[in-house]
Amino acid sequence: MIWIVRHTDTEWSVSLRHTGRTDLPLSPAGRDEAGRLGARLGREDFAAVICSPLRRARETAELAGLVCTREDADLEEWDYGDYEGRTTAEIRRDHPGWDMWRDGTPGGEDAAAVGARVDRVLARLADTGGAATAPGGARPVVLVAHAHVLRVLTARWLGLPAADGALFALEPGGIGRLGHERERRVLCAWDS
Repeated sequence: MIWIVRHTDTEWSVSLRHTGRTDLPLSPAGRDEAGRLGARLGREDFAAVICSPLRRARETAELAGLVCTREDADLEEWDYGDYEGRTTAEIRRDHPGWDMWRDGTPGGEDAAAVGARVDRVLARLADTGGAATAPGGARPVVLVAHAHVLRVLTARWLGLPAADGALFALEPGGIGRLGHERERRVLCAWDS
């Protein structure tokens, strides 16, 4: 089983600004929320805790009582390029009808590029013993990262196109579990 954890609030996430590669710390409220995540994760014995190298993900893991065993640059948030730090409303004033999932971001990534990154993450999990990605696998892995990259990862886990990550809203501090029903990959839980 794979657990996914979205980092908690930053000042930019509260103001709905696209926060890709800007390395922001958690807000004071986000730090408090991250401290409460440990109880929501229970006493799970994770085989590995894999974090995005961005500060907000690492801080969330640490405050939740998790120890990152590895950082993975492929778990960094969507590169928003020219739209970094802007809200969707601001972008749509200049580009009416813009949809990140369909249109991507100029100077940044599109859904397919993010999909290629998370496919590599899933392949590495399968290559390192595969317990987390195999039906009936013993010990789960937890990935601590960001909203959009984790939404794309969920879509790819389910065999969907990367752009279908749009269907899986994940709030700050949201937790999901990806696993199997027999041999079929499924979404086991989604706590946004």
